[in-house]
Amino acid sequence: MDGVIVDTEPVHHYAYNQQFKQLGITISPELYASFTGNSTKNIFERLKSHFDLKQEVPELVATKRQLFNEAFDSKEDLYMLDGVEDLIKELYGKEMQLVLASSSAHVTIERIFNRFKLHQYFSHIVSGEDFPKSKPHPAIFLKAAELAQTPVSECIVIEDSTNGIKAAKAAGIYCIGYDSFHSKMQDYSMADQIITNFNELNYHKIANLTP
Repeated sequence: MDGVIVDTEPVHHYAYNQQFKQLGITISPELYASFTGNSTKNIFERLKSHFDLKQEVPELVATKRQLFNEAFDSKEDLYMLDGVEDLIKELYGKEMQLVLASSSAHVTIERIFNRFKLHQYFSHIVSGEDFPKSKPHPAIFLKAAELAQTPVSECIVIEDSTNGIKAAKAAGIYCIGYDSFHSKMQDYSMADQIITNFNELNYHKIANLTP
């Protein structure tokens, strides 16, 4: 979702940095880039261990979520990424099943889906907070395929992060890497195909891909 359907990264970045200041820790750009595709829970598990933080992970996650929600609700200039809405509607109209598999928490996914009225297009929603390990672990995509009742050989993942691409490939799924203007310090070398704009995709191109 983040970085593929909507660019909420500036909101996440703001919330995380507000919290990092409160915690008195400094995060390098390289370390922050490595968080992409991870759940908030897994990120704070790493940070708690790395910085020996006294706060428990659930408390850290709750603070981040509150900071994000406050910033999200006040941000008016939040739009879906160019071309993605048309692609979603086209695939849905052609009866291609769409499943969301996002590292974001259920509450964040709901906020995005309600804001952009996306529920009608997706048969299932899978959140990374339901799994002990984040991407690049393949569990979230394997679960998405299971819910879709579709063999992984007939699935396609669209991902914008190194961790997400690794997770898709670990699950044995064909992966389209979305290298957008918003992507920062991500590696797309493992992707089966790379796009820079959603106008490069349509129903016929996706339906005719051979994983």
